[in-house]
Amino acid sequence: MKLFDVYPINPINVVKGVGSLVYDDKGTEYLDLYGGHAVISIGHTNPYYVKRLEDQLHQIGFYSNSIEIPLQTQLAEKLGHISGKEDYQLFLCNSGAEANENALKLASFYNGKRKIIAFKKAFHGRTSLAVAATDNPKIIAPVNETDNVIFLPWNDETALEDAFKNNEVSSVIIEGIQGVGGIQVAPVSFLQKIRSLCDEYNAVFIADSVQCGYGRTGKFFSHDFAGINADIYSMAKGMGNGFPIGGIIISPKIAPAYGMLGTTFGGNHLACAAGLAVLEVIERDNLMQNAAEVGSYLIEELKKFNKVKEVRGRGLMIGIDLPEELSNVKKDLLFKHKIFTGEAKPNVVRLLPALNLTKTHADRFLEAFATTLRPL
Repeated sequence: MKLFDVYPINPINVVKGVGSLVYDDKGTEYLDLYGGHAVISIGHTNPYYVKRLEDQLHQIGFYSNSIEIPLQTQLAEKLGHISGKEDYQLFLCNSGAEANENALKLASFYNGKRKIIAFKKAFHGRTSLAVAATDNPKIIAPVNETDNVIFLPWNDETALEDAFKNNEVSSVIIEGIQGVGGIQVAPVSFLQKIRSLCDEYNAVFIADSVQCGYGRTGKFFSHDFAGINADIYSMAKGMGNGFPIGGIIISPKIAPAYGMLGTTFGGNHLACAAGLAVLEVIERDNLMQNAAEVGSYLIEELKKFNKVKEVRGRGLMIGIDLPEELSNVKKDLLFKHKIFTGEAKPNVVRLLPALNLTKTHADRFLEAFATTLRPL
C-alpha cells in the first residue's frame, strides 16, 4: 500500500526536536520558525510537557466521556484563569476543524437560524461546514457546497450591515488574524462592529482562534485586542504542543443539553494532560509576554528591509509580504540556511514559532533573511 499523495513534501526526515531546533536523520540542525503550522507552542520535547504526558500514560491514557474525568475540569479551570474567560464553558474535541464545526452547529442550535457570515480568504478547516466557510473552492467538494454561507469582503462594515439586514444570520465566524489568508489582522473597529451587530440581531460571534489564539499574539486570544468578548472561541493547534486536542469555549448565555454535542476521543486523559502542561508552561514562563516582546522585535527589524513590501501580524504570528522577484526566499531559507518557515499565497513568508523563541534565534533568522535578499 502507498500513501495517498495529497501533500507536497520537502525531502527532509526530521527525527528529533529540542525547543526551537529540529534535526534530520543525517544530524543536520534546522531552526523551526513554523512549528508544524503553529502547533508547537512551548517548544519541541519540552521536559515538563514530556514528563506530564509520561506520568499520565503510566496511569490511564483513555476512557470515554461516559465517566468522570477530573483532568477535564482542571483544564477548564486553568484555561478560564489564563484566558480571562472564567465564566465560559469548555467543550473538548480533537482538531481545529472539529472545533469550528461544533461552534457553527451550536450557534444554529442556539438561535434556530441557518446563515453563516464568513470572509474572503478565510480558512476554517476541511470538513463539512468548516470547509464550506473556507474561501477556497478547490478544497470544497460538491457534497460540502451550501447556500448557507455568505462570504463578505474583509473589513467592509457596510457589506456586513447589509448582510444582517437581508438575511437571518445565525453566526459570524472570523479569524482574529487570517493565517492562510496571508496574516491579515482583523481591525479593532471591524471586530467591534461584528460584536454590536451580533448583539442587535441575536447572532453568535465565533472567534476562530485555532491559529491566532493561545497566547501567540501576546494576548491569549487575538480578538482580545478589540476589547470585546466573542460568544464562542475555537482553538486547537498550540493547545496541545503536538498532541491532538481542540476545543471551544462557550458564553454562559448558551445553555448545554445532553446529546447536543459529542465526541469519542475529545477530552481524553492524555489530551488533557498535554493541554494542562501547555497552559502551565505558558503561565510559569510568561510566554505570552515573550511572544509579544520577541515578536515586536522581529516585526520592527523586518520593517527595515526596503525590499519587503509589508510586514503584518502581532506577536509571534508574522507575515512577510514579498515582491514576486523574491519568490525564492522561503526555499532558500530552508535549503541554504536550514530554517523552516511557512507561506501564504502568492508570496508571503509566515513565521509561527514556539512562544518561547529566543532573541538569539530571532537574530539567526534575521541574518539569514538578510543574506537571501542581498544578491538582488
